[in-house]
Amino acid sequence: MSRPLVAVPAMRSPRVAGLRRAGLVMAERIAECVLRAGGDPLVLSPADPREAASRLAAFDAVLVPGGRDVDPAQYGDGQRLASTDEPDVEQDEADLAVVRAVVDLELPALLVCRGLQVLNVALGGTLVQQLDDPEGLHRNAFHDVELEAGSRASAVLGDGRVRVSSYHHQAVDRIGLGLRATGRADDGVVEVLEHVRAPLLAVQWHPEDDGHENPQQQALFDVLVEDAHRARARRRRSA
Repeated sequence: MSRPLVAVPAMRSPRVAGLRRAGLVMAERIAECVLRAGGDPLVLSPADPREAASRLAAFDAVLVPGGRDVDPAQYGDGQRLASTDEPDVEQDEADLAVVRAVVDLELPALLVCRGLQVLNVALGGTLVQQLDDPEGLHRNAFHDVELEAGSRASAVLGDGRVRVSSYHHQAVDRIGLGLRATGRADDGVVEVLEHVRAPLLAVQWHPEDDGHENPQQQALFDVLVEDAHRARARRRRSA
């Protein structure tokens, strides 16, 4: 059985070691986790947002990775704080279009860190530009997340609490349409979003950081690829 194809939207980078020009980047550990799960991770370059749905038709699943901050203008905040990254409009528009297509097409998807925030913004939600995080729970640290009993996240990761690798300074504020929070940190920060219809999981942490040694985190990628196999089979039956 051939590996299902997992689209990974590339991060635009102005400088990549070994290249003379700007590059399109996929994190190595993201690729390793997808490969370990039995999928084939392929870079999806930013393109015309109107083509997102047609471009995704060739794929069995999508993994939206971490990256720079979403432009606050995308969620109606006219004041960008000094701690918020300089906007990359092309990146934001491309990723938002991909996520909206994922929801519309009901493609299996895993959305990581920035990916969760893009999902929330794509569906009309807003973000906190700068977390009040005096304990340093969320910036380059491990902390616990409490999962909602009966949620898809708890089915994948196990009931109760999960230890996660966290690296972010922004977070969900108002939750987007069709989404629900099924995991939170002890300080109340939303750590997991699920959709009422689409087969996706969005996590605020970085499961790729320790997926190679933590089966609980690797399970997020394993389930993504399992869902991708089923999505491919359904598509072939209906062809």
